[in-house]
Parts: sequence; structure tokens; C-alpha cells
Amino acid sequence: MIGITLYYILPFIIVLGVLIFFHELGHFLMAKLFRVKVETFSLGFGPKLLRRRWGETEYAISALPLGGYVKMLGEDPEDQDIPVEDLERSFTHQPLKKRLAIVAAGPLFNLFLAIPLFFVSNLITGAQIMLPEVGAVSEGSPAERAGLKGGDLILKVDGKEVHVWEDLRRIIGDSKKEVLELEVDRKGDVLLFQVTPEIKRVKNIFGEEKEQRVIGITASQRFKNLKLGVWESFLGSFKKTYEVVYLTIYTLVKLVERVLPLSSVGGPLMIGQMTGQIAQENWVYLFPFMGVISVNLAILNLLPLPVLDGGLIFMFLLELAIRRPLSIKVKEIVQKVGVAFLVLIMILVTWNDLMRIDLVRGLLRRFLE
Repeated sequence: MIGITLYYILPFIIVLGVLIFFHELGHFLMAKLFRVKVETFSLGFGPKLLRRRWGETEYAISALPLGGYVKMLGEDPEDQDIPVEDLERSFTHQPLKKRLAIVAAGPLFNLFLAIPLFFVSNLITGAQIMLPEVGAVSEGSPAERAGLKGGDLILKVDGKEVHVWEDLRRIIGDSKKEVLELEVDRKGDVLLFQVTPEIKRVKNIFGEEKEQRVIGITASQRFKNLKLGVWESFLGSFKKTYEVVYLTIYTLVKLVERVLPLSSVGGPLMIGQMTGQIAQENWVYLFPFMGVISVNLAILNLLPLPVLDGGLIFMFLLELAIRRPLSIKVKEIVQKVGVAFLVLIMILVTWNDLMRIDLVRGLLRRFLE
């Protein structure tokens, strides 16, 4: 029980707590900047376990940890009990652009949080790179005909230096030359090989087939850890954040296109399981993991779906376009549709998470037999 708490429950609470806190902090600070009155800042939903009032705001930790909220004065358009002297501090009475900034600040804070998380990770653990070393050579491939062997470390391709395996794949794939010259380190001896790539259909990480120039080698999967300085870690954190943003958006597109099945989508249970596994290996690895989850939360919250921040942003932008506020009835319909959609999503991701647990899957199979 102690082990489960230490390696699963505690890391999960810490990871989720930090991400939720920064998300709500974005809303909170932007509201304070525009002098909007914040009545409650809560981590979690439901009954309040701990509460403390500082100034005009009540800070709370609530029972259900899967989220949080910042309650602002006049956030509900139907709220008619706002004192006249507080109207100028009401969220609803703020100019549209200010309301837009307050709502957008939450997802943006999650996006910006990824940068320091990746920075700390880079500084502590450095960068792990896959060496451009040949693991195996396919029979009858261009590499075999040229004389390449397992264990060869590729140094250059057509004079271009190769530092990591990805460099090798990219240079070969992008090259238009019929014959490539590879400079190889074989047990201390530097050798030159002339290789003629061939075009094959290969699968990417999403299982899609596409044509690509290949020479018929696979990586040895040997990694090397590089220590990074402060400046390298700083630049690397921006690069990593960009890469995760791109991959997250690309993954969402592939889900819509049904290239990726909906069964691949995970929820809190999957995050909790992954958090525990990472914590058992090394707690420091939670920093980049949190960075990835933080970017995912930012992008998901910016989607123009009702209930999410992106849904509110979409409605605000629509009001800006039509130059008049949407009716309360329209907003109520949108909210109800959004809640129903959110419930369906939660059912889907919870089902997917449960199906990944061997015990649950086994019990379900017995029940259906």
C-alpha cells in the first residue's frame, strides 16, 4: 500500500495539481490584472475539503481533483444580484477583448509552463540521443550490396555530418542524388561506401504508408547522454515545446481522419498509470512528462468545443464578428450540448483506460462468455 501511494497516487496528485494550478493561475492573474473580482480559486471540484479566505478571494482544495475553477463576480450572465458599485468589476461587464484574454490565459499558461519544465529536464538529465549506428542490414538491400555491416557508425552522408539517427533518416530521405557517399567508422577505421537508395513504402508512427528513400538498415538502438549547458537547455526547451505542440495537433488531425482509432485516446487513469511507472524509474523524468501533458491540456482546452475554454473563446470571437452579444438562450443550448459532449468523452476515455488494465479486461471477457 505504501509503494502504491508513493509511486502512483502521490506522483499523480503532484502532476495533476501543478498543471491544474497553473491553468487556473492564468485565469486568476489575468482577471486581477483587469481588476475583475475573483470570488473563489479552487483546485478540484465538488465539496471543499480545505478553504481559506485572503482578501476578497476564497482559496480552496476540493474533493474531486480532476480539474479546478476560478469563480469571478458576474461570470453567470443571469446573475442579477451584483451590487451597483461592483458592476465595473464584474466579468460579464468587461469589454469583450478583456473577457477573451481572461479565458485564453488558462491554456496559454499551460503552454508556457512546458518551457521551464523542459528546461529543468534538459539541465538535470541532458539530452539522450540515438546514435547513427547500424543495428541490422536487410538482406538484398542497397546497404548490403554496398558492404555496410551491423555496428557501423555513420559519420557523414555526402559530406553532411550525421550526429543522431534522425539526421541519417532525414538526409537520405531528402536527398535527390541517385548515389550517396557514406563515411563510416568501423571499429576505428574510417571507410567510404557508395550506396544507391531505393524507394519503398514505409509506415510512419501513425501506421500510414508513404513512399520514402531507404537503404535497408535499422538502428542499433544505442543511446548516448549529452550534458547540456544553461543556454543549450534554454533553446532546447523551446524546440521541444514546439515539437510537442506540432505532434499533438497532428495527432488530433489523425484522430479526426480516423487514421488513429478512438481506442488510442486515454484519460486520467492512463495518466496516473504512466506517472507511476515514470516515478518508479526516476522522479526527475516527471518534468518532461509534465511538459508533454501540459501542452496537451493547453491545446485541448483551446479547441472550439462548448464548456472548454476554447468554446468560450469561439463564442467571444463570434460576438466580435457579428458585433452583438449572443442571446442567453443560445448560450444555454451551447452549454447543455457541451456538457453532454464532455460526459461522452469522459465515458470514452474511462472505458479505454479500463480496457488497458489486464484484470478488468479479463473479467469483462469472462462476463461476456
